[in-house]
Amino acid sequence: MEVRAMQKYVSISPRKLRLVCDRVRGMNAEQALVVLQFMPQKGAHFVHKTLSSAMANAKNNFDLNPEDLFVSQIYAGEGPRLKRYKAGARGRYKPRVKRTSHLTVILAEREE
Repeated sequence: MEVRAMQKYVSISPRKLRLVCDRVRGMNAEQALVVLQFMPQKGAHFVHKTLSSAMANAKNNFDLNPEDLFVSQIYAGEGPRLKRYKAGARGRYKPRVKRTSHLTVILAEREE
């Protein structure tokens, strides 16, 4: 049984979010929540929120025990880019690209 949770349009670049995802991939779900709680990165907050949502989906929708779940897949894809401009020297402007991400967490039961 696999349980999925997604968070779209996260205001962080996918490259920064993938660093956090790589850290918790394959971990026990409850252990991953504890690790994410003490990570200093901004992306750890978004991954923590999505992972706890996936665990709630597993418990409420499928009656699965949260202790048996592990992070089978977790990935961050690219979302739309927001194109903004900032004033530059001599009346010019400098483009700024604000990247967004789509985060997907898939939990599975551990076979014993």
